[in-house]
Amino acid sequence: MTRMTGAQMLLDSLQREGVDTIFGYPGGVVLPLYDTLPEFPGLHHILVRHEQAAAHMADGYARASGRMGVCLGTSGPGATNLVTGICTSWMDSTPVLAITGNVARTLLGKDGFQEADITGITQPITKHNYLVMNSREIPLTVREAKHIATTGRPGPVLIDIPKDVFQEQDRFEWPEQVSLRGYKPTLEGHAGMIRRAAELINQAKRPIIISGHGIIWGDAQKELVELAEKANIPVITTFLGISGFPELHPLSYGFLGMHGMYYANMAADEADLVVAIGMRFDDRAMGRFNAFNPGVKIVHIDIDPAEIGKNFPTAVPIVGDAKHVLPKLTEHVHEREHKEWIRWIDHVREEHPSLEIRESRRMLPQYVVRTLYEETSGNATIVTGVGQHQMWAGQHYFYNRPRQLISSGGLGTMGFELPAAIGAQVALPGQEVWAICGDAGFQMTLQEMAVLVDQRLPVKIAIFNNGYLGMVRQWQQLFYDKNFVSVAVTQPDFVKLAEAYGIKALRAETKSDVQSVIQEARDFPGPVLIDFQIDQEENVWPMVPAGAALSETIEAPAEEVAR
Repeated sequence: MTRMTGAQMLLDSLQREGVDTIFGYPGGVVLPLYDTLPEFPGLHHILVRHEQAAAHMADGYARASGRMGVCLGTSGPGATNLVTGICTSWMDSTPVLAITGNVARTLLGKDGFQEADITGITQPITKHNYLVMNSREIPLTVREAKHIATTGRPGPVLIDIPKDVFQEQDRFEWPEQVSLRGYKPTLEGHAGMIRRAAELINQAKRPIIISGHGIIWGDAQKELVELAEKANIPVITTFLGISGFPELHPLSYGFLGMHGMYYANMAADEADLVVAIGMRFDDRAMGRFNAFNPGVKIVHIDIDPAEIGKNFPTAVPIVGDAKHVLPKLTEHVHEREHKEWIRWIDHVREEHPSLEIRESRRMLPQYVVRTLYEETSGNATIVTGVGQHQMWAGQHYFYNRPRQLISSGGLGTMGFELPAAIGAQVALPGQEVWAICGDAGFQMTLQEMAVLVDQRLPVKIAIFNNGYLGMVRQWQQLFYDKNFVSVAVTQPDFVKLAEAYGIKALRAETKSDVQSVIQEARDFPGPVLIDFQIDQEENVWPMVPAGAALSETIEAPAEEVAR
């Protein structure tokens, strides 16, 4: 048996599991690991400027590629700085492996310098975590962690390793198989339940499919299209489900929820059958739970049994992987037309065209997104933060291939956009990646522009600059009697700031500038920042107010449309 240090075992194990990139930041207890890194040239380490960004980069890498992302931090604050990114991955079911160092085993529990109980801290926000107390355990731990993170419902796993375990030598034994008692994700789905679901679909007069993030993680877009086309069922998505069903398909009716399309919300609320696939019926998608579509029957397909029945009673529960379940379901459904139902939804869409961009001489953010869509021919990968810009990006760029929209959903993490776009670009070399940012969220992680320069990554940054915490300002305007408190954002000169980092920077001050600056950015081979000085008071519509039902979706007031 080969003898190795714990550091060598960890890096060798990561390579065996197909890892090629680690996003990390060094510190005292992980120096034995960094000292060993040059022995493994197949592992590319990217130095971040803050550990939270390392977790977001690993997240963006995973969402863009479908492979596990890896981040690394030292003990104490290095580990705790990863927590927001780990929780972001937890809420959005992203397979991320977070590796942290800790103080030597003799100092554990003694409040040593930069000690933190990171396994205790992250227990509620990881699928599993490990404190490795023996170097010989490292290979099996890495194998198990990869298996847990990437199978079933994906999610983050953390491995914490004391400093002296990195230095300890022992025999390296690679486990060829992983078997975890009690962890056996169900893939196939119950045959009887699938037949019952097909019966309900065959009987339904107003069926709707709600497609979630699970379609994307299950690589089941093709299977979803086949089901929808055979039964002629309209498809709406959750926000994170965007790109799981091609948005230019005639059966696509956009996404539902707080800022979803009006007609998508109405269709969900009028359906007699909801076929929910890989989604968790969260409050942002469904509005007030007890007011959603009384009497509707729900077929819920999800790989995580804990989600079924959690928020809504389910007529037919199917625990399984969408890629396995949908073909069997499609076999049993009948070819249908649903002409009257689809005609009704189309009429609502004609009466309430959520995606129309009104004529205005002002620089509307919707116009910027639509112009970006047209200039990129709809082929770019779009990464957003959280806020108004996120919703405009979801509404006005049309996504036809899976993994094309990357955004923080469940946790709603501002500052996600730039580091996640870096991770996506690393995963997709040669492809076009745009980070659409709010001016406030961008300032949370803007230091990662240095990584763009270090790594020569051609990410294009589009800052939607309205001088506000835009979504908070919108809520204060609509629900707090225009009592604007702490929402105006003092900003740097973004163009000068980007140039200080050595990044090409452009500014668009008028509507007529938009197309030309996008073209110039696309023509430049490296990273580019564009400061879009959008209209300050533009709001996101449609909107379901907090605590309201989908049936209470409101559209832009006449006075705003006339602005």
